[in-house]
Amino acid sequence: MADVAPSRLDRRKARTRAALVHAAQAFIADGRTNVAILELTQAADVGMGSFYNHFSGKDELFRAAVEDALDRHGAALDELTRGMDDPAEIFALSFRLTGRLHRRHLQLSKVLLNTGLAIATSEHGIAPRARRDIQAGIQAGRFTIGDPELALVMAAGTALCLGQLLHTQPDRDDAQATDQITEDLLRTFGIPADEAREICQRPLPDLDGILPDSTM
Repeated sequence: MADVAPSRLDRRKARTRAALVHAAQAFIADGRTNVAILELTQAADVGMGSFYNHFSGKDELFRAAVEDALDRHGAALDELTRGMDDPAEIFALSFRLTGRLHRRHLQLSKVLLNTGLAIATSEHGIAPRARRDIQAGIQAGRFTIGDPELALVMAAGTALCLGQLLHTQPDRDDAQATDQITEDLLRTFGIPADEAREICQRPLPDLDGILPDSTM
């Protein structure tokens, strides 16, 4: 059975929802979550009635905004690591790319930082993918850590603190800092020092293809 193309109404609803989500992401990035729904609809350039066609309230919108940001970044990482077999390399590539987004995609970075440690237990975006890669590394004998959840906490906390550091110290080389921390994490997880260094020096894919600024 052929797929039915979205109707004009469906497309308009999708644009309205996207506008509200993007507006909420901008407020989250600015650390302004205590705002009225009217401010959100004005920023999205949609009517108040349209808001309630999509969300029951402000909290639901902000939750959707965070999940959207996390999922789109996670989907980009999935695409860039497709076809890779070594879980240690997959984890390292994802972490190295995530560290670099703090300078390249400022709004997404601020959404992640203002979401805080909740991302460590989120079912969206980076956390479930990092958990998957850590568990795969343990099963493959690449990682020697005993508790994957504690390893995830280390990785998530490190990613957030790195992002804050890069914002606080704008002159610091983000690529060098990210690669060094990734190398240290791999060593903590049981990868030999020489191999961890070599993995973190491998070329990265085209960073311009990761969440272009026009989408976030």
